[in-house]
Amino acid sequence: MSAEPSSVPTTSSPSAPRYGVWLVGARGSVATTAVVGCAAVAAGLHPPAGMVTETPDFATSGLPSPASLVFGGHDTVDCPLPKRAEHLAEGGVLPHGLPAAVHAELVAADREIRSGGPTLRDSDTGPARSDDWIDIFAADIRDFTDRNDLAGTVVVNVASTEPAPAAGALPPSSLYAAAALRAGCGYVNFTPSTGLHHPALAELAASAGVPYAGRDGKTGQTLLRSVLGPMFQQRALAVRAWSGTNLLGGGDGAALADPAAAAAKNAGKERVLTDTLGAAPEGEVHIDDVPALGDWKTAWDHVAFDGFLGSRMILQTIWQGCDSALAAPLVLDLARLLLRAGQKGITGPLGELGFYFKDPVGDGPASLGEQYTELKRFAARLSDTTRPSDEAGDSGAQR
Repeated sequence: MSAEPSSVPTTSSPSAPRYGVWLVGARGSVATTAVVGCAAVAAGLHPPAGMVTETPDFATSGLPSPASLVFGGHDTVDCPLPKRAEHLAEGGVLPHGLPAAVHAELVAADREIRSGGPTLRDSDTGPARSDDWIDIFAADIRDFTDRNDLAGTVVVNVASTEPAPAAGALPPSSLYAAAALRAGCGYVNFTPSTGLHHPALAELAASAGVPYAGRDGKTGQTLLRSVLGPMFQQRALAVRAWSGTNLLGGGDGAALADPAAAAAKNAGKERVLTDTLGAAPEGEVHIDDVPALGDWKTAWDHVAFDGFLGSRMILQTIWQGCDSALAAPLVLDLARLLLRAGQKGITGPLGELGFYFKDPVGDGPASLGEQYTELKRFAARLSDTTRPSDEAGDSGAQR
């Protein structure tokens, strides 16, 4: 974690290489939970529950340790990370007492947060001004990497969902994505926002020579859909309709109260069903902002399907969880995987990381089981025992 004196022990030696994780939306719930969680895991205060990269299948992949990660980022809000962590503990998202135990790490990360640029309300984001913002953001990322003597940095977008942009306009998420590539850093879009998916960034993405992954982290309802969809297919059960409702609060709930932002979010949820079932069933997903829920959410699914001899049946599920606690370990996983991919010279879209996303880059399976198999193959490629011939000519998941 940080080079600052800490109230918790560290497992990384002073001479060990350190790696940067630059978070877009660095003072949000997901980012704060990731910083707190990484410090807690590094210090042995909590087990790495939810971190797939800490399971035996990744033991030989050579991933950077949690203790080696240094955090910084961009945000447009100014609530300090220690205070944000206290608020999350008060809401039951973080264990009471944990923000105090990792206070030094939170302070160190907060010092590395820089003011964000244009918001969706800004009108001065034409091509010339956009390029200025990209330069400013890229300079912030390079400065962070150089000052901390980091062996590499990855940029992860965990900011609030933005609506689809107007034709030709570069939205904030795309400015940050372009800045990551311009700074020579790997990039992860954990949100449904446009990011690198903007046509104007296609040439930059193809020529940047860095790994990138996304889009829209798969943490709850869609995770379940990616398991249940293949089940119906494999058992030859015809799905007639699949409807869902999400109740959530916090920043995500407020952002998704905008119908355009909700539409961007739902596109990924619906795409998983289309990919796994072969066609989109009847029904849609509704998202309701319930501020009283804070960082907690409830997702209902109602599946109508036909069985043998046309018998009509129904499956209903309820998923209740904390979005930040579901997302944070995946953010840490992806940061470590992208950093290691960069070390191994793997570039381009990492379709093998589709396990983590609703709308993954590149080609690959939609079933969670098949995605996990791909992920394990990718983990094996990251190992130091990989033969040079296995990596020759490799360009990530470009297919």
